[in-house]
Amino acid sequence: MSRGSKEKYTDKQKRKAKHIEEGYIEQGVSEEEAAKRAWATVNKESGGGKKSS
Repeated sequence: MSRGSKEKYTDKQKRKAKHIEEGYIEQGVSEEEAAKRAWATVNKESGGGKKSS
C-alpha cells in the first residue's frame, strides 16, 4: 500500500477508497496499484484526511 498512515481519514473516506479499489481489481489492476489509485482518487475529491475546524 502507499506510504503513510490512513488514521487521519474518516470512515466514509476509507469505505469509498475500499469500494474504488475493488472496482480497479475487478478490471484486472494489481492490488497494490488499485490501492494507490483509490487513495489518490479519495485525496483528489476530498483534499486528504480529516480537516480541523
